[in-house]
Amino acid sequence: MDTISPPEKSNMFERIFSRKAAAMLMRNTVVSTMVFGISVAVLWLLVEYAGFDEVVAAAAGFLIANLVHYALGRSWIFPGSDRHVATGYAYFLASAGIGLSLTIVLYAALLRFTAIDYILARILVSIFAGLAMFLFNALINFRRL
Repeated sequence: MDTISPPEKSNMFERIFSRKAAAMLMRNTVVSTMVFGISVAVLWLLVEYAGFDEVVAAAAGFLIANLVHYALGRSWIFPGSDRHVATGYAYFLASAGIGLSLTIVLYAALLRFTAIDYILARILVSIFAGLAMFLFNALINFRRL
């Protein structure tokens, strides 16, 4: 069982809107952008050069990108976590699944109930889901806020 103590500050609002959280969010944005590129590159390579099905290749790209994101998250975005690596990765994958579900539901709702452009809708949903997953990892998984 992991024994991680939450940070000393008890006011969640202060923790979320702190300089520490802003610095972690900036690092998270850099990593998220980079791993998105990795996932697209893996998708392209597997489809174009290895003959993979597009959906299988997208899943492989997602898993590889999430592995890289977790490693950088643990060491650079949220340094100092006491959570065991395997447990933290399980939490991280669970949050990725939640993020994917949230993305699909919100994206489908925006497309169905608004006249918003599909690309703009995807960007807006990504921002919202990304922030939700950042908070999950900062507060629950790595317990750095």
